[in-house]
Amino acid sequence: MTTTTLTHRARRPDARVSEKRAEEEDSKGERPYEDDDDDDKGDSKNMRLTLMEEVLLLGLKDKEGYTSFWNDCISSGLRGGIMIELALKGRIQLEPATLRKKKLTERKVILKSDSPTGDVLLDETIKHIKATDPPETVQSWIELLTGETWNPLKLHYQLRNVRERLAKSLVEKGILTTEKQNFLLFDMTTHPVTNTTEKQRLIKKIQESVLDRWVNDPHRMDKRTLSLLILTHSSDVLENAFSSLPDERYGVAINRVRDLTELNPDIEATKPNAVEMIWAVLATFNKY
Repeated sequence: MTTTTLTHRARRPDARVSEKRAEEEDSKGERPYEDDDDDDKGDSKNMRLTLMEEVLLLGLKDKEGYTSFWNDCISSGLRGGIMIELALKGRIQLEPATLRKKKLTERKVILKSDSPTGDVLLDETIKHIKATDPPETVQSWIELLTGETWNPLKLHYQLRNVRERLAKSLVEKGILTTEKQNFLLFDMTTHPVTNTTEKQRLIKKIQESVLDRWVNDPHRMDKRTLSLLILTHSSDVLENAFSSLPDERYGVAINRVRDLTELNPDIEATKPNAVEMIWAVLATFNKY
């Protein structure tokens, strides 16, 4: 997997000054996460999307209906989203830390509940985790679900056609449509965005989380929003949410995301109100 980075575009040199000013003006934080299946109450008036659907939607080109051909990070990012989604829904967790296994990347994923979630990708992953003994680490699961393994006996763990299955779900929710495009040597199914309102809502949510509603403390952030920032950064699609910002605010947003993703996951996971799986996924992607 390729390491992802947020790129700087030309901007005024006072972005850090603007950031400091913005932090002084920002006084309101997001609602803390409540650990149950009704985990997106803040967006109850809007359409409920999974973290994986949000990552894919942000990565899709609106008119063309496909992700960048040069993006080789989104596949692993989507699998990381599956792990976090299962943890937020109370289906999986990390094994307890021990003297020999303190780091998040060393601890194994264990099943808390095998009750169905109603999402095909999540339930398929639950079956894999349940049937696996001995347990695997977060990094191993992301690689297995992506199909990045040299062990032919573990190829059956790969989740196939994940982007297409997520796209079809977004089609059913009225956000995308399905078309066929000809690319000289082959035909490809594409999924252009039809519900631009929903995508703009997603972009606005991401922008506000690092600008107008920035709290400068990941443990005061809504857990789904924190997860979305980490996943979109790791999937190399976060730039799509910031491209419309003026230069000054773009610089502030970039710096804040960088500060967030450069935190020490092993330390952050020990703090009150932390969801270990979120930080374990970040720790995994930071290794590449």
